[in-house]
Amino acid sequence: MNALADNQITGLGDVNSRHLDALESEAIHILREVAAECSNPALLFSGGKDSVVLLRLAEKAFRPGKFPFPLVHIDTGHNFAEVIEFRDRRVAELGERLIVGSVEDSIKKGTVRLRNPQTDSRNAAQAVTLLETIAEHGFDACIGGARRDEEKARAKERIFSFRDEFGQWDPKAQRPELWDLYNTRVHPGENMRVFPISNWTELDVWQYIARENLALPSIYFAHERQVIPRNGLLVPLTDLTPARDGETIETQVVRFRTVGDISCTCPVSSSAADVAAIIAETAVTQITERGATRMDDQTSEASMEKRKKAGYF
Repeated sequence: MNALADNQITGLGDVNSRHLDALESEAIHILREVAAECSNPALLFSGGKDSVVLLRLAEKAFRPGKFPFPLVHIDTGHNFAEVIEFRDRRVAELGERLIVGSVEDSIKKGTVRLRNPQTDSRNAAQAVTLLETIAEHGFDACIGGARRDEEKARAKERIFSFRDEFGQWDPKAQRPELWDLYNTRVHPGENMRVFPISNWTELDVWQYIARENLALPSIYFAHERQVIPRNGLLVPLTDLTPARDGETIETQVVRFRTVGDISCTCPVSSSAADVAAIIAETAVTQITERGATRMDDQTSEASMEKRKKAGYF
């Protein structure tokens, strides 16, 4: 296949390629800034597409040496098996250190309390486990793959987002970032959340995945799955998300635009079985990935901001 045909399939012309180069350069600069300015950072890696992109950027920033930070995953215990398998395989390939913070452990300690620990959503509870993991290891910065285009609260955040000694975020008291200069100063107990791909869009992420030929968990691509149509979403049929009285179960061809806790993450109807087809779909969609797939973000317009103020990533 010639280069022109390949560009047509992936949606990457010269202009888009230069655009991705600029985004990549900015993200690499941010990662190196974290390594230079922070004494004990960590990179959050869930196995999702955004954190997969972060790993490639970290490789470009620091290879052939080891990463100057460990990888961290806050595991709810209710994650999709395909994603956890991919996470472990990718970490082994990289030969990097993975620290897993377990919501299940927080439940056993009593710091997380749910009405029914076996079935209740553990998504918001991740904030508690994340703060416990940060405190246990003394991290002063956590690097994550959040992007401004995902959700209103995330659109408000700086690239270096300050958290106080309680892990809280105050959207009205953020540090200025003029001329790409970042204030990384923190006192003991405080920390930074750092978002190197904050300025990327979902389309940018998929085009970068295509350009770099990055592997992903299989659930990102079209497959048959039993789902329950509910409130405009397709809820995956699982032990954690059973059908309610009067609901119908359908088998549809779907894919996941984002991955997270099973209890709140839904697929979308799609026949896109490869990256090129996903890029074509993403280019024309008018609904954000979280708006189309996250049950917890539909409880209110401020639900994400409330969780972030309490320590959620």
